[in-house]
Amino acid sequence: MFAVVFCAGFFLRSFFDGEFPTVFAASTTEQTQSYNLLDEVQSLIDRHYLREQPDYTTRQYAAIRGLLGALGDRNTFFIEPPVAQSESDVLAGTYGGIGVTVQRNEAGAFVLYPFLDGPATRAGIEEGDILLEVNGQPLDPAVQQDAVDQMLRGEVREESGVELTVAKADGEELTVFMLFEVINVPSVMWRVVAEDARIGYIQIMRFTNRTPDELDTAITELRQSDIQAVILDMRYNGGGLLQESLEVAGRFLNGGVVFYERTREGERAFEAEEVGSMTDLPLVVLVNGGTASAAELVAGAIQDRERGILIGQTTYGKGTIQQIFTLSDTSSIHVTSSEWLTPDHSVLDGVGLQPDIAMIPDEAGRDIEMGEAIRYLQEQFNAQDES
Repeated sequence: MFAVVFCAGFFLRSFFDGEFPTVFAASTTEQTQSYNLLDEVQSLIDRHYLREQPDYTTRQYAAIRGLLGALGDRNTFFIEPPVAQSESDVLAGTYGGIGVTVQRNEAGAFVLYPFLDGPATRAGIEEGDILLEVNGQPLDPAVQQDAVDQMLRGEVREESGVELTVAKADGEELTVFMLFEVINVPSVMWRVVAEDARIGYIQIMRFTNRTPDELDTAITELRQSDIQAVILDMRYNGGGLLQESLEVAGRFLNGGVVFYERTREGERAFEAEEVGSMTDLPLVVLVNGGTASAAELVAGAIQDRERGILIGQTTYGKGTIQQIFTLSDTSSIHVTSSEWLTPDHSVLDGVGLQPDIAMIPDEAGRDIEMGEAIRYLQEQFNAQDES
């Protein structure tokens, strides 16, 4: 029965997009292998184990994690049903929740960043508040971030919500109950830079199926403000949907290769489909150690194609592609199926991108990367004026 669970993920497929071919490379012998030793161990436990066993589902999940862990690939892993559904919702751009992003700081605390006009903001949650308790229960320091994310989401129905206790910047605590609402996750935020109205700022937080349309809106509005340069901020962008990242890169490039995909069948190029809508203005891309996966593809293409420069820190270095396979109980597994390379065939996985202007993060939390980007673009303006 465990063997059926192990194999199910390879036949019940749910792709990030429709671009990738089906790959069933296991030999006939491998496909028909059973897990006799596992059955033998379970039989011995049934006959001799002193205490009550975990339920059947818990044991299945543990066995799946063990099998995937034996592959030694950090990006091939198992996700239980609630988290799998939450992940799917985020990639779709909507979910039931309170409208807040959670990030863990260097001290291990969970820091809240509420969405504008969302339930959390209306309830008094502010950027930088520290999450202390959920529904009256103190957070266990060992809890994983995805588990905390799940605590703050739920079905949108009458009286369904969550109570949070947070620590404010002044040390005061706030306890508030919020009803779950349908949250439209913003993946793109934009504005004209306050320090210089000639510069537009675009932040892409994650690549969802709404990102290209949101980016088009940002570009349209910024052009109406007569900007002369752009800062594209992809710091802490952990990636997302591959096809959408390809479309985003295309907005900044005049066609051509965005990245290469390498599989067991060979290599193929992914190219921007059309002339981009933001190819005529100077461009700076902000990156750091949280810039990963699809975000690295976009940044790598801009750098290799000499469309703009990167400012910040070395990126995370996730250069492999995972297919998501949904299992019969709505849990899922991520399986590494291929890797990607930049237009210059540079390897990303485990290496990352080196910024053109490297910056050491400010200990006081000042955004020195943004300041450097503004200074760099102002120098470009001055050079144009002199010529």
